[in-house]
Amino acid sequence: MTLRNMTAWKNRQPLKPILKLTLKRVLKSVVMIGCTLLGGGSALYAQDTGSQGFDDLEFPMTQILCFGMSGITDRNALGVCDALALGQNVRARELAQAWVTEQPNSPAAQFALSEVLFRVEGNLPRALFHLNVAESLMNYTSLGRAIESGNLEWHYLTLSQLSYTHQLIGNQNESLRYLDMISQIYGQDVESFRGWPLIKLKRYDDARASAESVLANSDNPRDRSRAWNTLCAVELADLRPNESLIACENAMSEDQSIALADANADLDTVHLLNASEVSLNLLRFDEAEDYLNRASRNIDPNSVGNPWVYKLYLYMNQARYDSAREALDRMLVWRDAQSPLTNVMNRGDHFMVSAIFLMLAGYPEDAARLTQAALNQPDRTGSYTADEAQKDSVAALVNSMAHRLRYERIREQLATQSWWSAWRLRIEAQAARFQSWRAGRHAASLFADQETLQNRMRPYAPLDVHIPEWIESELIRLMGAGVMQNLLNNAAAQGAFALNQGYFHSYQTEIAAVRGQHDLLRSSAEDALRLLPSHEVLLRARASARLAEMLWNTAGSGSAQRTEALGHYAYALRQDPGLFRRLGTAIPVTFVAPPAQAGNEEFVRELRKYLRRSPRLMAHNEGLPLELLADGSQTLCLRDAGGDALSCIQLAPAAVSEQGPPLAEAAQSDAQRLAQQFHEGTFSLAYDISRTQRLALLGNSVIFSNQNNNAAQEQNTLLQR
Repeated sequence: MTLRNMTAWKNRQPLKPILKLTLKRVLKSVVMIGCTLLGGGSALYAQDTGSQGFDDLEFPMTQILCFGMSGITDRNALGVCDALALGQNVRARELAQAWVTEQPNSPAAQFALSEVLFRVEGNLPRALFHLNVAESLMNYTSLGRAIESGNLEWHYLTLSQLSYTHQLIGNQNESLRYLDMISQIYGQDVESFRGWPLIKLKRYDDARASAESVLANSDNPRDRSRAWNTLCAVELADLRPNESLIACENAMSEDQSIALADANADLDTVHLLNASEVSLNLLRFDEAEDYLNRASRNIDPNSVGNPWVYKLYLYMNQARYDSAREALDRMLVWRDAQSPLTNVMNRGDHFMVSAIFLMLAGYPEDAARLTQAALNQPDRTGSYTADEAQKDSVAALVNSMAHRLRYERIREQLATQSWWSAWRLRIEAQAARFQSWRAGRHAASLFADQETLQNRMRPYAPLDVHIPEWIESELIRLMGAGVMQNLLNNAAAQGAFALNQGYFHSYQTEIAAVRGQHDLLRSSAEDALRLLPSHEVLLRARASARLAEMLWNTAGSGSAQRTEALGHYAYALRQDPGLFRRLGTAIPVTFVAPPAQAGNEEFVRELRKYLRRSPRLMAHNEGLPLELLADGSQTLCLRDAGGDALSCIQLAPAAVSEQGPPLAEAAQSDAQRLAQQFHEGTFSLAYDISRTQRLALLGNSVIFSNQNNNAAQEQNTLLQR
């Protein structure tokens, strides 16, 4: 689980308006400089002038804001700001680029182009380049020099944005350095902004001291809100989740005070998401979902977290698949409304949760593409407690799982093909197997840190990237049972499972399965099923599947142990249909065919042959009934020991399926198609996700998608009216 910094664009606003306070200081400085030059006197005169009520003077302030500042009158700057305000992003880019071309030595032009690159395109490296150019043109070390140059606003804005850009890219020391420059030159209180870079540097004591200083000295609710958010992460880093949740709630209390004073202010989405993550760390699942429900009520384009991402994770964990399917759609709506900068910052979250859902839904190829995209594109983790290496390690792990699912799915297809006609499929299967192995080795190299792995074992590991608990068991396959057993024992000794020992037994079940320790596996799996929270449906299903396999393989013919095993097989399949593909295991079945009828003997014989070849099915006369209905409907049903249907698939008409085998269905027999459709319908979720939506999960160009989003929002507003 990861905690987040406050909303991306809104986070910087308090730094930008020097406005009335700074302008008063500027005018005071001008008066002091003028008195010194005209009278040959000293600052004593200026100080006396100031003491005669200078602070009480009111200066006229324009209400036009450009780049968050009032007082900017440059026509080129106002043109860029107008284009941004109207959502004409391409026009803003053209104006800023032309300005830089005409006046390359203008700090204002360089900043304007950097701001367009930053806000409209989310292109942080290019934005940083132009910010560095702007800074090199304004190497001021004092307020007086900034005033004298006439570039005071541009210098302040450049330093502020340099600090934030370095934070997002991951250069936290540079971010702190620019904050210090703002404080030294402009006298601006930036202490509340120091906490998050310190957290990213893992200087938790310094971050705590900074936050406590803000809370002791500032009455500004925004500063205090940021300070409480800092403490929310610091307390969790110190493994004090109760104190962390209190800090998160205090941050929301400060937000509420802002909302009372500002009718346009809402409760910060990030604070609700952080509170949800801390609740998960405390295993308070209903409380965590309540925070997510509150966070998802209103779309926040500038929030660095998308609540529907975490609702989707929660629904998958709990096998609430219909809700998960809806959350996927809602997640895309929220994502498409995001600002481009925010989209760049949390695209990895969208890729990963989408890939995991697509794996469950039976689209491993698309899951592999999404996870590869997450690996290929740089992460902007400056507003998350997780770092880039953590996100890459999880992406590599899920990528390995996706390719392994491809391999298992191709094996199922091969079961319905003749050996000589399926040579292409065999090559594809071996390629998928190799890609899974390679991604797994990459993941293992990224996870090869004892502290990281040990922290991962803590349920909903604090401050780390989110990995569903039912996926974390895959680490045992990658890292080795011996290594993970030692880490598991150390984690247990440190109290990692104090809130619920079921997670310990779940890990122990997987390790015992790899080592072939049958007695330990049975006791651990039974303890896991007894102790794990009821919300951990997929994790419980995995323990059931491991227990079922062990019971079946070690039982004698006709024993009660086999009956018990069948119950666990049925439970695991009901809760997690794709589990047996991920594990690469088979379910024992006994094929029940209707009495021979004229014309169907060949169909039954051929179907039985394909089912016997299947890597998902193990023929046994004591297995679960796999029945071909006698009503002539060509329906194949897998039932539990009590006769209730686990899966019933009726042969669909021949058609070109998006996820069908390479051979055209029209050239296949009814038995081939029924066997293939049975595997797709039984060992994955029954959701048809269109190719268009699957491609949309990869996202679009940030410039044009942002303009389309603005147009769509305007149209929706008109429709509502």
